[in-house]
Amino acid sequence: MERTLIGNLRQAIGQKVKVQGFLHVLRDQKKMQFLVLRDTTGMVQVAHYRPANEDLANQISALTPESALTIFGTVVDNPIVKLGGLEIQLESLLVNNLAEAPLPLDPTAETLPSIDYRMDWRYLDLRRRQSLTLFQVETAVEMAMREYWVQNGFIEIQSPKIMGAPSESGAELFEIKYFEGKAYLAQSPQFYKQMAMAAGFDRVFEIGPVFRADPSFTSRHMTEFTGIDMEMSWIDSHDDVMSFQERWLQYIYKRVKETHGEAIQEYFGVDLVVPEVPFPRLTMAEAYAILKDQNYALPPEKKGDIDPGGERLLGQYVKEKYGNDFVFIIDWPIAVRPFYHMRHEDNPGLTKSFDLLGSGLEITTGAQREHRYDILLRQAEEKGLHAEPIQDYLNFFRYGCPPHGGFGLGLARLMMVMLNLPNIREAVYLFRGPNRLTP
Repeated sequence: MERTLIGNLRQAIGQKVKVQGFLHVLRDQKKMQFLVLRDTTGMVQVAHYRPANEDLANQISALTPESALTIFGTVVDNPIVKLGGLEIQLESLLVNNLAEAPLPLDPTAETLPSIDYRMDWRYLDLRRRQSLTLFQVETAVEMAMREYWVQNGFIEIQSPKIMGAPSESGAELFEIKYFEGKAYLAQSPQFYKQMAMAAGFDRVFEIGPVFRADPSFTSRHMTEFTGIDMEMSWIDSHDDVMSFQERWLQYIYKRVKETHGEAIQEYFGVDLVVPEVPFPRLTMAEAYAILKDQNYALPPEKKGDIDPGGERLLGQYVKEKYGNDFVFIIDWPIAVRPFYHMRHEDNPGLTKSFDLLGSGLEITTGAQREHRYDILLRQAEEKGLHAEPIQDYLNFFRYGCPPHGGFGLGLARLMMVMLNLPNIREAVYLFRGPNRLTP
C-alpha cells in the first residue's frame, strides 16, 4: 500500500490508508486511545477503541512522543474533530523508531529553551511547524529567484570555492592547506561573475556557499552562509542594477505571498506585503544628514560607513516617510568600498555602489564594476594591492569587456526580513559561527 500524506486524507474518506509520521500527542484514556500523527503536510487524529484489541492497546500505551510510526486504518468524516474534521480508525500500527524519553528538546512545547541549546539539538528544533514552514518558504523564494532570472535571460554558474588568491580583501579570510601549498575559501564569487561578463555571457547568477572569517557574535553574522549573486552586462550605471533588483524582489515577494502567505501569517504573525517599486534611494550624504537630524552619532570607526544602529534608524525613517520596508543607500565613499567598484566621473571620491536595507538590515551590496584594465590596475594600487596576486583577475579586462555590475545578497538575511526573525540562527538550516562547528 502506498503512503497517503495527511494533507490528502480528505480525498480518501471511506478508504483504507497507510499514513506515516511522528507521534505528536497521545491521549491514552480508559476506553479510547487517540494518537495525533504529524507529517510535513499537517496533523491527523487516529482513534482506537481499547477493548476491541487489547494487544494493540498495549502497543499504543507503550508509545513515546516523537516516535516514528506507520499507521494503517480507515479514514472517516468526523466534523467534531478539530484537526480537519476527520480521523483515522486505527487497524494496526508499526513502530519504525521508538523515541527515547524524556526528549532533550520537546518540539511541541510552548516555551522554548535558549537558542544555543536549540542549536545543540537542531534536528529536534526543526520538527517545529514554524521551522518547517520557514524552509518551505525559503524553497519558494529560491524558486522565484530562478524563475525571474531565467525569464530575463540569465545563465546559472557554479564558481569554485577553493581559490588561489583572496576573492575580496585580505581580511575575513579562511586560509586552508592545499597539498604542499595554501589556498583560501571563497569570500564571494565576485571575480568569477565578472569573468563571465568578460566571456560574453551577458547575465549570470549563482546560489552558493560563502565563507567569512569574521569573529562576530551578533544576531546577523555567520562564518558560512548562502550567497545570492548576479551580474549583468551592458549597463549604463549602478541604477540599472538597482532597478533590476527591486523588480526581482517584488516578483519574489508576490510569488511567496501567493503560495505561503497564509502559513506565514499563522506561524510568524507576519502579513507579507509585496513591496512597491521603485524603492527609495538615499545618497550616503543624505543618510548621514538624516542620522544627524535624529541626533544619532556614528562610532568613529564607522567613518564613511553606517553601523547597525544607524541602519535600523534609517529603516524606520524610510518606513514612516515612504511606507516601504526597503531603501537603497547609494554612492559610497571609496574608502569603504573595494578597488573594483567604479567611481563617479564628476566625483571620484564616490563609487557607483549601493547597499540595500530591508527593515533596517543590510541584505545586499552591489555596484557598477570598473571594466577598464588601466583604471582597475590604478585603483588596486591605490588600495595598496599588488598586481601579481590578482593578475588572473586583472587579465579578464585586457581583451574586451563590457560595462557591467551586479550584487550579492545574503539569503538568510532576506529570510530574517521577510519573516521578521530576531536572529539569523533561526533562518539557516545549520548555523556556523566562531564557536560552532556542530552538529
